[in-house]
Amino acid sequence: MNYKEGKEKFISTWGSLGSLWGINKAMAQIQALLFISTKPLSMEDIMEELKISRGNTSMNLRQLMDWGIVTKEIIPGERKEYFSTEKDVQELARIVAKERSRREIKPVIKVLKEVSSIKDDGNENTKELIKQTQALHELTDTMDLMINKVVNQNQNWLTKSLLKLFK
Repeated sequence: MNYKEGKEKFISTWGSLGSLWGINKAMAQIQALLFISTKPLSMEDIMEELKISRGNTSMNLRQLMDWGIVTKEIIPGERKEYFSTEKDVQELARIVAKERSRREIKPVIKVLKEVSSIKDDGNENTKELIKQTQALHELTDTMDLMINKVVNQNQNWLTKSLLKLFK
């Protein structure tokens, strides 16, 4: 496999995996392209490389910037906007985990808390709803706290040890 084939395979695979971390295919492909690029890329560079429209590119770059994964770069003497992404894979994973918690887990925790706090009218169905949603609320809240503790660590001995276990 040569460079071009490897690059296309990586971008395609990363695009397919994007749905696993809550983003669409084009958004993941843009991030992948920026991730392996040796220099910041313009919107036109990205459009040409991935064969996607200006609107699609613009919308997905904006979303990637909202996630905190992509940043605009200013290149002296250039009028175009250039973009780059976080290159440290551990920092990238931390940013994604933190954002997914904010966008997905926190709203679920809020709903589970509301539902598990309904008035107990003594009905068997009500009691079961309260019991099960309380259990889910506690589990989800605990998992979110654990994830946030790990992602907020600054590569201390515990984080390094955990990462070594998974390698």
